Amino acid sequence: MSTEEIICRRLVGRTAVITGAGSGIGLATARRLASEGAHVVCGDIDEEAGKAAAEEVGGTFVQVDVTDPEEVENLFRVAFDTYGSVDIAFNNAGISPPDDDSILETGLEAWKRVQDVNLTSVYLCCKAALPYMRRQGRGSIINTASFVAIMGAATSQISYTASKGGVLAMSRELGVQFAREGIRVNALCPGPVNTPLLRELFAKDPERAARRLVHIPVGRFAEADEIAAAVAFLASDDSSFVNAADFLVDGGISGAYVTPL
Repeated sequence: MSTEEIICRRLVGRTAVITGAGSGIGLATARRLASEGAHVVCGDIDEEAGKAAAEEVGGTFVQVDVTDPEEVENLFRVAFDTYGSVDIAFNNAGISPPDDDSILETGLEAWKRVQDVNLTSVYLCCKAALPYMRRQGRGSIINTASFVAIMGAATSQISYTASKGGVLAMSRELGVQFAREGIRVNALCPGPVNTPLLRELFAKDPERAARRLVHIPVGRFAEADEIAAAVAFLASDDSSFVNAADFLVDGGISGAYVTPL
């Protein structure tokens, strides 16, 4: 039986807003949430990729720079005006540029750029989504953090790591603050995922890739579809008692001391 045949339709009639929907985890999640019945609003700075994603899933595309407050507010306004609700916010857009490296090498401008895209954007998206969810008395916010938010690495990307730690802490606090209003906020913490961003990063430095891969108990990187399945769970009522959580989908990395040969 194929994956498509066993997917439940847990999100029929709900509206999901996804940032970074044009590729990688965002695109896989747009496909998954649409397959479960959600109306999907695909936000991306890349007009071509975002439009293609929206067309594929029968959704709506909104071009958005997630570091711009007005554009972020417009993203969620379009979602509400088009479909009548904002039920799910998957705040997923992020970058991992090559000039974000060891603290000894990373300049202040590189630090600030990664913080803006990876952390401030999540703040802006949560701030824009919450008023709609509070009026509805329900909602699920899923913020993309990372397993690096809870672990240290000698192959550092210092601003990326710090930004994901911020996402983790912010998600926890929002989940606690708004829990009694029917809103859940969780931080999704993927391990390394086989996406174009990761492939590009590791293709440039095979040694760095090998140093990471040896620490994964299952012996491989995640596929984007596997992360999308976790997002669908957190978006659905199947996770109704999961809140303010660090939701790890990392193949066992964070639980490992010595991995199998």
